[in-house]
Amino acid sequence: MTSLPAFAVASLILVALPGPNLIYIITRSVQDGRRAGIVSALGVETGTLIHITAAVCGLATLITDHPLAFTVLRYMGAGYLAYLGVRVLIRRPPFAADADDRPARRRLLRLYRDAVLVNLLNPKVVLFFLAFLPQFLPTGLTPADTRTRMLVLGAVFLAIALALDLCYALIGAALTSRLRGTPRRDRRLSYLTGGIYLGLAALVFS
Repeated sequence: MTSLPAFAVASLILVALPGPNLIYIITRSVQDGRRAGIVSALGVETGTLIHITAAVCGLATLITDHPLAFTVLRYMGAGYLAYLGVRVLIRRPPFAADADDRPARRRLLRLYRDAVLVNLLNPKVVLFFLAFLPQFLPTGLTPADTRTRMLVLGAVFLAIALALDLCYALIGAALTSRLRGTPRRDRRLSYLTGGIYLGLAALVFS
């Protein structure tokens, strides 16, 4: 597949661009530690896997071909980001990321779920897989060959995105000691994180 190197480079550039996924992973790492960041990265890429499956099966086209469905998806995504922002602003201080207890595990599961939804409810990701992947497919393919090629490209994208997301999680965790440590710092960080989510929600609405 001669277009595979070009696709890998393009995917690397697109994944590196700031967006809700990147910001969610870094903020979760900074606030809740390395484990939370890694779990968030896995959740985001679970959402990517679902997007790839939907694109291969043609479900993404159903959304973009119906403006109302696409608008509903966009508003749901913005609403969920706003919900996350408000929740961060009113939450208690971050939990100990390395605590091995049931409440911590439950919280990690919630962070994973949130990451999946942040990705799934991002309409720009749907457009990405609908408009971007087909550009790297040769013409004249049978439907079966098209699905196979899309799966290969999707796997390449997923591998690149997961590697970068895990790097973001580690970077965010490395910043924890600098940005947290006192109740005042923790509260300021919560205000900053909540404000970022609300700002992203406003951008999606616009």
